[in-house]
Amino acid sequence: MSANLEAKKAQVEEIKDKLSRAKTVVFVDYRGITVEQDTKMRAEFRKSGSEYKVYKNRLMARALNELGYTDVDKYLEGTSAIAFGYDDELAPAKIIKNASSENCAMAIKFGIYNNQIVDEKVIKSLASIPSRETLLGQLVGLLSSPMRSLAIAIKAIADKQ
Repeated sequence: MSANLEAKKAQVEEIKDKLSRAKTVVFVDYRGITVEQDTKMRAEFRKSGSEYKVYKNRLMARALNELGYTDVDKYLEGTSAIAFGYDDELAPAKIIKNASSENCAMAIKFGIYNNQIVDEKVIKSLASIPSRETLLGQLVGLLSSPMRSLAIAIKAIADKQ
């Protein structure tokens, strides 16, 4: 076999491996992004334990089809890149949303979440979920609120007497 064909097969296997390990995958159209914006975005991906990579559409489609994700060819037209979220499910969606708000030309195509193909609306809703620390802070506030109210009521009764 030719070296080119072997290289393409290796890339398909690489994509399949990354897709199977990722908790969330976001496919984007990166048209119109500058090198500076791309570098900044890639640094954010590295910090969050995620990865952003550009592959050929045909190789991405082949890897997706081999993993059982069919009917994705309609999304893989034009410029396409993949953001893999390994540690944090929300990180790729948040980073892409922030990058697309800074650069209007960049657009979310679709994604994979919980082993299901989802459209851009679902990815945008994932990006709007607060961070884990914020959610834990809200939970602590909700749990402590009734106890605080009870303590205030008891103190008010004690102050009356």
